[in-house]
Amino acid sequence: MSPGILLLFIAGYFLVLILISYLTSRKASDNDTFFVANRNSKWYLVAFGMIGTALSGVTFISVPGKVGAASGDQFAYFQFVLGNAAGFLVIAGLLLPLYYRMQLTSIYSYIESALGKWSYKTAASIFLISRTIGSAFRLYLVVIVLQKFIFDSYGIPFWATVLICLLLIWSYTFKGGLKTIIITDSLQTLFLVSSVFLSIYFICRSLNYNIFEAAEAIKNSSYSKVFFWNDFLSSKFHFSKQFFGGLFITVAMTGLDQDLMQKNLSCKNIGEAQKNMLSFTTVFVIINIFFLSVGALLYLYAAKNGISVEKTDYLYPTIALKYLGVAPAIVFMLGLTAATFATTDSALTALTTSFCVDFLNFNKRGDTNSPRMVRTRHYVHVAFSGLMLVVILLFNAVNNDAVVSAIFKVASYTYGPLLGLYAFGLFMSGRQVNDKLVPFICLISPAVCFFLSTSSKELLGGYVFDNELIIINGLITFAGLLLTSRTKTKIAAL
Repeated sequence: MSPGILLLFIAGYFLVLILISYLTSRKASDNDTFFVANRNSKWYLVAFGMIGTALSGVTFISVPGKVGAASGDQFAYFQFVLGNAAGFLVIAGLLLPLYYRMQLTSIYSYIESALGKWSYKTAASIFLISRTIGSAFRLYLVVIVLQKFIFDSYGIPFWATVLICLLLIWSYTFKGGLKTIIITDSLQTLFLVSSVFLSIYFICRSLNYNIFEAAEAIKNSSYSKVFFWNDFLSSKFHFSKQFFGGLFITVAMTGLDQDLMQKNLSCKNIGEAQKNMLSFTTVFVIINIFFLSVGALLYLYAAKNGISVEKTDYLYPTIALKYLGVAPAIVFMLGLTAATFATTDSALTALTTSFCVDFLNFNKRGDTNSPRMVRTRHYVHVAFSGLMLVVILLFNAVNNDAVVSAIFKVASYTYGPLLGLYAFGLFMSGRQVNDKLVPFICLISPAVCFFLSTSSKELLGGYVFDNELIIINGLITFAGLLLTSRTKTKIAAL
C-alpha cells in the first residue's frame, strides 16, 4: 500500500473536518459555544459521537490484537464491556441528574459545594493530570503506526509527525470547541464503525467465508471463550474482576471525567442526556462484539497465511496495510485516524474547559464571553496542545514500552480518588472533611494501589489484581476522608 495514497486520504479527511469547523463556528465562537455548545446539542448526535471518543485508537488496535495474545485473553474483554454497560446505567441514573440539577459546566464544581475548595482543586487537578497523560499515551501509540507506515517513507521525524497531528486537531477545534466536536465526532464515529464492518467483510472475502461461515469459524476457534469462572485468586480474567472493574472504571473514567461528561451536559435537558447515555450504551456493547470478532478473524487469517508479528498491537495494521489490498488499507487508516482524533480533540477541549472554569473561574465572572476571556481560552487551548506535544515526546524519549505503560497505568490509578471524593460527597453529607488534608489522601491512595498491584501475589496468597483495583483505590480514599472528617453539627457547635 503506497504511503502517498494513505496520506492523500488522511489529508482529505482533515479538510472535511476543517470545513465542518468553519460551518459550525462561523456564527458563534464564544466560550458558551466552546464549553457546552450553548446546551443545544441533539442527543442522538452526542450518543453516536461518544462511541468514537470512548473507544480511541488504542482500542481500535489493541482489542482485536489481544484476542490471540499468549496470555490467553480470547473474548475475556467482553466481560469488562458488560461491566462498562452497567457503569453507564449508574451514570445515567445517579450522576447526570446531579450535574443537570446544578447546571454545571465543569463537573468538578460539585466537589467545591460538597467538600470544599481544596477538595475541588484536587479533583480538577486529578482530571488534568490523568487526561493529559492518558490522551498523550493514546495519541503516542497511534502516531507510532502513522510514523511506521506513512511518515518514515518521507523522512519526516517523529516530533514533526506529532506536531502535525496536534496542529490539525487545534485547527478544527480552537473556535467552535464542543459545538464543532459534536459534529466531527459523529463523522469520525461513522468512519470508525464503517471500518470495523468493512474490515470484517474484507477479511471474510480473503478467507472465502460468508457471514454465517465466519461466525461459525469464530465460534469453533480457540479464541472465542467469553466467560472465565476459574482461578479467582490468580486469574486476572475472572468474571467478577472484569465485570466489577469495568463497572467502577466506567463510573470513574466516564461519569467523573470532564471529557465524556461535557458532551452530555450540552444536551437540552436531563431527559435527552439520559436518552443519549442509554442509546450510546447499546451501540457501545454491540460495536465491541464486532471488534472482538475482527480480532478472531485476523488470527485465523494470520494462521492461514503464515503471518507473525512481534506485538499483538501490530497484527491489525500489518494485515490491513500489507496483505488485504488498497481499499482495506484505506478503510483501516481512516478508522484508526477517526478513533484517535475523536479521542484527542475531545480531550483537548475538556482540558481547556476544566482549566478555564476550575482554575481561572470563568463560571464566576460576568464577562465570560467577552473578547478578553475568549482570547484567554485560546491561550489555554494552545498551552494544552503544547503540553500534549511535550508529554508524547517524553514517551518517545523513554523508548521503553514497559515504562511508558507503567506511566499510563499510574495515571489511570488517579481516577480512583475521584470515586472516593464523589461517594463521600453523595453519601456522607452529614460530615465535613478536613479540606486541606484531601490532596494528601488523594496522593496516598493510588500509591498504595500501585504497591498492591505489584506485590499482591506475595501479600495476598497469590491474588492478582486487575481492573477491580480501582474499587480498592476509591475505598482507601473514602476511608481516609471518613477518618479525617467531623460531623457538621460539631463544627457548628464549635
